[in-house]
Amino acid sequence: MQQTSYSIKRTGSSWTIDHDGDVGGEYASKEAAFEAAAAAASNAIKDGLGIVISVPAPAPGESALGNATNERTRSTTRWQ
Repeated sequence: MQQTSYSIKRTGSSWTIDHDGDVGGEYASKEAAFEAAAAAASNAIKDGLGIVISVPAPAPGESALGNATNERTRSTTRWQ
C-alpha cells in the first residue's frame, strides 16, 4: 500500500503543513493546521493511500495549540 504523510510544522509565528516534502498553507494554530491536514488526508484515504499525520508536542513555554493565547482559531487558508 502506498502511504502519504502530513507533518505540522512551526514557521515563525504560524504553522504550515509539510505534505510529502511540499510545504504549504499558513495557519494561526497547530489545531487549524491539523484540521486542514485531516481534511486533505480524508481525500487521500478515498484514493486508497495509507495516512500518517504528525503534530509536534508543545515546545517549552509554548501553549498547547501553539498560538499566543491558547484559544481555538480558524484560518482562512486551506491546504489544497
